Parts: sequence; structure tokens; C-alpha cells
Amino acid sequence: MSVTLAMGGGGKETEEFVQRFILPLFKYKSLGSVGLEDMEDGAAIPIGDNKYLVISIDDYTVNPPFFPGGDIGKLAASGSLNDVAVMGAEPKALFDGIVVEEGFKLSDLKKIISSMAEILNSMGVALLGGDTKVMPKGSIDKIVISTVGVGIAEGPLLTLDRARPGDKIIITGPVGDHGAVILALQFGLQVKTLQSDVRPIWPAVKALKEALGEDLRAAKDPTRGGLAMALNELAERSKTTVYLDESKVPMRPQVKEYADMLGVEPLALASEGQAMFVVSPDRVEEALEALRKAGFEEAAEIGEVRKGKPGYVIARTPVGGLRLLEKPSGELVPRIC
Repeated sequence: MSVTLAMGGGGKETEEFVQRFILPLFKYKSLGSVGLEDMEDGAAIPIGDNKYLVISIDDYTVNPPFFPGGDIGKLAASGSLNDVAVMGAEPKALFDGIVVEEGFKLSDLKKIISSMAEILNSMGVALLGGDTKVMPKGSIDKIVISTVGVGIAEGPLLTLDRARPGDKIIITGPVGDHGAVILALQFGLQVKTLQSDVRPIWPAVKALKEALGEDLRAAKDPTRGGLAMALNELAERSKTTVYLDESKVPMRPQVKEYADMLGVEPLALASEGQAMFVVSPDRVEEALEALRKAGFEEAAEIGEVRKGKPGYVIARTPVGGLRLLEKPSGELVPRIC
């Protein structure tokens, strides 16, 4: 047995790899709150007065490193800060590690770092430190960036296990844009009318925290594995059945066209600038109004949490049928982020 691309794809194989090869080896997996075993987007350390230090780490290997709507720098900065945000924490700081191939254009490296700076500066987030390494030509493909996001959360963390039967599921906007763009580029297709949705999602989280308080139950950004993986994780962690109305899921026609053309489940395509929220059923309209005022005009209610067989996601298709929406499996889109 050897390492496969699917193990790093963010779907079923990634989860199995963590559960089989990582979790059993480490005796200590948390510091009194959310930790490794919880398989959330970040970890949390209690710091008193119902506050938490939230930390998330990720590696970015996207191919190509420049794409319509952004580049690996914008993606790396937004991605780790978004993982902190969906835990309910306001992003405060970032650390980065850049490994670049010898011969990489210095002008391109400057563009990438400038993109990271633009995101951090716009959010008032500090870059507290980092590291840079250069590898001999041919020993790494262009550039890899690792980032550690740090934030502070007050009140309950927005973990997926807080969802309860009856709660409603909201998405901030069209899903799959980022995955469709990278997928098309990797297959050599022209991308003229679509761009990555990569952006910070803290404004959406902040708007809902202020509007709903504890009636905002949980949050998740549907990155690797897309909305399909996010919903399956929600069903598993909350020990519920999740129902999705596919006809209500906002998706651009181009995303579906690319997915159909290349034989990919469109709901498994990554979004890098959207968030999924679980909210109390009587606060849905308030939630949607708050999101639209915060700049997420295409926010929509797409499903609900129900009692039933734990860990299952049932999707109602646009023609009225039902299907089981499973965890994405296999080599979905290698090096998506």
C-alpha cells in the first residue's frame, strides 16, 4: 500500500487516513476543548471568561498557482482565516511558511505575497511570523504555502455537534466556483465567464453572531469535498440525518456544465469564499437578511437537520426524487487548494 492523491483530497480517504494513521498514535489530542479527535476546521484552547484561542493550520499546493479570481497567496491567507472564522472566532493573526522552487519568478513571488498582504490588511489581521525555504529546481512543483490562522472566540464555538433536529441549513452563495475553475484549468479548458470565489468569510460569521446569538448553532466552509463533504460531516458530528433540497442550492450554470462535462459531482466541488450555517428554525429570515446586508446577496436556505439514521445525507433532486449524497471519494480534483 502506498500514499494516493485521494488521501489528500479532503474526502472519505482523507478522513480514513487521519483515523487510521494519526489519531491512534497520539495520547493527548486536546487542551480542554475542541481538539484533534473532533475533526473540526480548527482547535480551541480555553483562555477564561468563556473565551477561546482558536488555531487552524493548512497547506496550499494549488495548481496552477495563479487562476481567475486569485492566486495561491490570496487562497492561503483566506483559507486559514476562514477555518478560524467558522469556529466562531474573529481572525487576529497569521503565520506563514513558503517553500518555493529555485528559478521561480521573483515578480510572481512578490504578487503572491502582495495578495496575502491585501487580505490581512483588509481584515486588520497581523502577520506575526513565518519561514521561507528554497528547494532545488525539480524537487518541488513551483510553490507550496503553509499558514496558521489564529483567532479569538467569545461564547459557544460553532462546532457541528451543536446542530439539533429542526434546525435549518443556510449557504452564503453559489457553491463550487473555485473547484470548477481549477478543474477546468487542469483539463486545459478556457475559463472566460467564471472565477474563483476565494475571499474571507468572517463578515458573514460576524453578521450572524450579532444577529442570532446562540441561535447560530454551527458553521463550516465547504472547501475540499465541497458542500457534499460538509453536509456529511454535519450529519456525522450531530448524529442526525441531513436533508438537502438540491433545487434550492445556488450554483452557477457554468459550474454544473464543467462538472457534467468532466463527470464530477458538482456538489463535491470546492468553494473558497462561501460558508454553510446551521441556525434555529425560527430565525431563518433574520439570518438571510443579516447575510444579505453583509454582502452575501445570494444567501439561501437549502435544507434542514432531522431525526433519523445518524450520518446520512438525503438529497431531493430538482425533479423530485431522493438520493443518498455520499462523502466524495477518489481523486476529485488534485491540488485544488
